[in-house]
Amino acid sequence: MRRSGLPWLAALVVMAGSAAAQTVVHNDERLAHDRPEAWAMNDVAASTFMTAFGATPLLAPGRWQGALELTAIPRLSAEEQRVGLGGFKEEDLDRSPVFGRGRLQVGLPAGWVAEVAYTPPIEIAGTHPRELFDVALAHRVIARDGFTLSARLLGQHGFVGGDITCPARLAGIADPARNPSGCVAASDDRLRVDYYGGDATLGRDLGAWHWHATLGVLRTELAVQVNAHVFDQIDRSRLVARDVLPYVALGVSNDVDPHWNLGAEVLYVPLTVRRDVNGPRADDSFVTLRVAARFRP
Repeated sequence: MRRSGLPWLAALVVMAGSAAAQTVVHNDERLAHDRPEAWAMNDVAASTFMTAFGATPLLAPGRWQGALELTAIPRLSAEEQRVGLGGFKEEDLDRSPVFGRGRLQVGLPAGWVAEVAYTPPIEIAGTHPRELFDVALAHRVIARDGFTLSARLLGQHGFVGGDITCPARLAGIADPARNPSGCVAASDDRLRVDYYGGDATLGRDLGAWHWHATLGVLRTELAVQVNAHVFDQIDRSRLVARDVLPYVALGVSNDVDPHWNLGAEVLYVPLTVRRDVNGPRADDSFVTLRVAARFRP
């Protein structure tokens, strides 16, 4: 006996009606640099800053050295995560405890050194980098009596993605106390973390020990593309934040043997935020510890 196609047709009509009822929202906005959302974007970007991590190495043309670098990401309080909608909505920002990348430096003629870095798309707690690359061009300007002065130009392009505005743990929960934003499904948000700028590093060599202090400034070009299903709406808002951020790094490394060098540094990026629209700006800077292992063949 031939089945009627009416049930399938009815299901398609219901699905089409449901899809039509979902409004796509585009609340695009250019953020002031002290807005809570902009602070959160800069805080994430600061964890990805590719500092010099020491003086520019002396590499003959074609010679290379590689490094693995890890950055500790400070935990955020509930107040610091309340950045959405101008500081009213709590976002799930406290995810990965570390950020890492691989770095490769190659010697060029006339003492120049080129560097490329890449962060693999490893997912941690629902977030992961996407196409995150860094490039730099560096040179030793001064080398005298154990002191060095190095200068670099650098830039980064890439994204960090994850279910930030609607975390998977809240998706579909009917209780408004637990799911006040009405998240129907886990969101697929994306933060662009582009920047470019330069820095200068003062180095001091004491045998196998190497001390350094870096001062830099970067122009950040950040943008969040929201992709969240909330209530009966699809939120596709885009938030853009641009800023000029200085940073300071202080560190030390040691030549363990002729091939390996281990180092650590403290990174400080000054950040301010106005959590109350009528209140004063408050200091909420980014401070962290970084470690690196370098290998030279």
